Amino acid sequence: MKALQSTYPLRLPRSVKAEVERRAKADGISINQFVATAVAEKLAAMNTASFFAEQRDKADFAAFDRIMKRKNGEAPLPEDSLDP
Repeated sequence: MKALQSTYPLRLPRSVKAEVERRAKADGISINQFVATAVAEKLAAMNTASFFAEQRDKADFAAFDRIMKRKNGEAPLPEDSLDP
């Protein structure tokens, strides 16, 4: 199934366009594909930042502090290790 697409006349400073052309050519892709990928990456970064901001707003820092300060906590289990 083909994705729905729309067009947008994009105006770029000459220096930016020249760099986009250079990078797209080096990657063997079209300018359009380069710009579409760059926009998608920026949106992903912004959505990720929004997600973590929402999670931060839900955090209970007082509970976190209580947990981190508790005495005689259980030691990490072997499966808790990040080592491969």
